[in-house]
Amino acid sequence: MKFFSFPTDTMVNTGLLLLRLTLFAVFIVHGSQKVLGWFGGHGFQATLTGFTNGMQIPLFLAVIAILTEFLAPLALLLGLLTRLAALGLLCVVVVAMTKVHLANGFFMNWAGHQKGEGVEFFILAIGIALALIVCGAGSWSLDTLIAGRSKQTKTASVVGNISTVPQGQTYTSDKA
Repeated sequence: MKFFSFPTDTMVNTGLLLLRLTLFAVFIVHGSQKVLGWFGGHGFQATLTGFTNGMQIPLFLAVIAILTEFLAPLALLLGLLTRLAALGLLCVVVVAMTKVHLANGFFMNWAGHQKGEGVEFFILAIGIALALIVCGAGSWSLDTLIAGRSKQTKTASVVGNISTVPQGQTYTSDKA
């Protein structure tokens, strides 16, 4: 691999897969805490109560946030609705960062000297989510598989329409 060369398609797709897997690995654990009570979490009802009563988040938005933190990582793992999943996690992260962690400063609380965690983790998660929103899932995803099939279907229908045009006439379509 040359360090000063343009990335190949394989490199870009590998990078996008790694970004998706990174957000999956981090957020599936946090989502499982909130929805299932795994990994020392409190489960759905207790988390919902904490969000609505403790943090004053409206019920509808609290439910959406909890489900997003659990379902969006699964979507990222599969590369399904990647941009939407990344946008959902971006929103959850920005709210968590501003409502809870911004007051604790920049740094993580590795030494236990702060009241809580700072925002450095959230900045990384925001950067990864933004990259996935801009670039999409990459070739190794269900998004690409679905887009490829719909593109093939669209191409087949255009080709089918062209083949039915009488000889000597031109085909124009306003569907494209």
